[in-house]
Amino acid sequence: MTHAADNISPSAKDPNLWLENIDGTRQLDWVKQQNAETVKKYADSAEFKQLDARLLEVLDSNDRIPMVSKIGDHFYNFWRDKEHPKGLWRRTTLDEYRKDKPNWETVIDLDALSAAEKENWVWHGAGCLKPEYRRCTVFLSRGGADASVMREFDLKDKQFVKGGFELPEAKMDVNWMDGDHLYVATDFGPGSMTKSSYPRIVKEWKRGTPLSSATTVYEAKDDDMSVSATRDQTPGFQRDFVTRQIAFYDSETFLRGKDGKLTRIDVPTDASTDVHREWLLIEPRSDWTVGGKTYKSGSLLAAKFDDYMAGKRDITVLFEPTETTALDGYSWTRHQVILNVMDNVVNKLEVLTPGEGAWKREPLGGAPALSTIAAAAVDEDDGDDYFLTVSGFLQPTTLYYGTLGQGDAQAIKHSPSFFDASKYAVSQHFATSRDGTRVPYFEIAPKNLKADGKNPTLQYGYGGFEVSLQPAYSGGVGRAWLEKGGVYVIANIRGGGEYGPRWHKAALKADRLRAYEDFAAVSQDLFKRNITSPQHLAAMGGSNGGLLMGNMLTLYPQLYGAIVSQVALLDMQRYTHLSAGASWIAEYGDPDKPAEWAWIQKFSPYFNAKAGQKYPPVLFTTSTRDDRVGPVHARKMAAKLQALGYDASFYENIEGGHGAAADNKQSAFMNALGYTYLWDHVK
Repeated sequence: MTHAADNISPSAKDPNLWLENIDGTRQLDWVKQQNAETVKKYADSAEFKQLDARLLEVLDSNDRIPMVSKIGDHFYNFWRDKEHPKGLWRRTTLDEYRKDKPNWETVIDLDALSAAEKENWVWHGAGCLKPEYRRCTVFLSRGGADASVMREFDLKDKQFVKGGFELPEAKMDVNWMDGDHLYVATDFGPGSMTKSSYPRIVKEWKRGTPLSSATTVYEAKDDDMSVSATRDQTPGFQRDFVTRQIAFYDSETFLRGKDGKLTRIDVPTDASTDVHREWLLIEPRSDWTVGGKTYKSGSLLAAKFDDYMAGKRDITVLFEPTETTALDGYSWTRHQVILNVMDNVVNKLEVLTPGEGAWKREPLGGAPALSTIAAAAVDEDDGDDYFLTVSGFLQPTTLYYGTLGQGDAQAIKHSPSFFDASKYAVSQHFATSRDGTRVPYFEIAPKNLKADGKNPTLQYGYGGFEVSLQPAYSGGVGRAWLEKGGVYVIANIRGGGEYGPRWHKAALKADRLRAYEDFAAVSQDLFKRNITSPQHLAAMGGSNGGLLMGNMLTLYPQLYGAIVSQVALLDMQRYTHLSAGASWIAEYGDPDKPAEWAWIQKFSPYFNAKAGQKYPPVLFTTSTRDDRVGPVHARKMAAKLQALGYDASFYENIEGGHGAAADNKQSAFMNALGYTYLWDHVK
């Protein structure tokens, strides 16, 4: 495919193209020079080092809740702390877990493994074969990239299996079929990966045979996003499924018969499906008319799986959104399903019990004012036990354990407090965007706040991919911003999922500017309420939120005193040719199509940055090992702004993946750098 500007010489169209060589010696020398300048200016003071240490103390705290997942008879947790910076995969029993200080058994010591193999391994999880739960596929990443290596592991022996299943580094999807077969989607060689950099082919791989002899199950198209296959191991309901991910929000799922024949689950491509025992759940992202009835976008629907596959369309509505509500998620237990609903971005839970016709409905509880509550099954195959978490901006997380139908859940774990929450108050407000849309935002501020327009305020946002920003406790925000007298604001702008698919779709593609108008409206509402003023207002966001920051810089520079853009997309003319960028065409559009580039260029910060503007100081942070967005965007944006004479700083962590940090120490440093930068400019 020819790029819209490929007929122009590289130097004429983009003098910073040379920075796209991610690991080149000259490029990394530029990175190291930029890093040194940024560290000298913002990370070399006693104040910075104190904040860095206090943030690391939060991340390494032994009093944090060790969240667990049940695998067989044990509860597993991945844990990092001061003594284990790379981490431990460990396990305990439920009785032990209930104790204040459980006795943990180490399964894999990632620090010891990294030292022995002279690799910087970052944990990427494990998939264990039920019902025996003895053999697992373990995924390890070099430096935090999305690409992993895979090795087979024995949970009983606590050893990697000699001669077992093993795959080299790649972006992959691997799932057990049985003890001797895997479904494998990985890099099989030239032509086997999509333009989005994910697997295009999924195969069935037999133990003891070379990967080259694996049998092809399904091949997706080159411009699809990815493909995967899995086996539902639920006793009595074993089924095999193949999923073709066409684009970020479009997919097809097939039931794979014993003869290898694929039968598509007949739902719209933008609907998601979930099969649990005899039930099929469907979430349509657009209004859907079927069987003479129309179901709203954002609903949750249920049908008997076998009946549905046979052509029946007897569908039950489990949830239907309103103007203020959206489905935040759900979790099956053995006999019931827990719905998590947001109402103006605050959660409430409901328990649904299947039945013929109408399902029984009972409330499970709502979150305290302006906080977040979530529930998930402990083991969906074995009983109706569930974990429940409650947290808020000023309320450290509490973990509860309960059984549906057997009274209230009991608190079993409490997160520590990392700052004195009694000094602050949380409130929710609504700004009016340019087109009249009401945009909610949360504000955390000192109780004795003076509305004098001088309060250092940090406004955070994301606004994409149907991701919701909900109340959550952050010891880092408390220590780095609130304790210093700042006001912290979360903007629930369009593009997110706070009001379901409609809120997300309102800022897709050609309508992307709505998200930035919403963020600006929140800023202007803060001015109107005399909370702060432009010279005291900072803005921060990462990934798609980093793109948001780039646009606030170039489109609304008059509103901010300083900006931090983290692991960001910024060059929207070339984003589809960088790292996994092609996978987000459904979100932003395709810049290689002139008609779409006409509106994409309006929210491409790299394209729109120009001389003679009053841009606020900006810091770009990224990671060399980020193979999702990549460091190229931040490099080029910083270089362009510097060449134009602006105050643009840059820091690239050599490790860290899309999270920009491979361990707690790096994470604390990156966060301390961002907060210090902002305080330096807006206090």
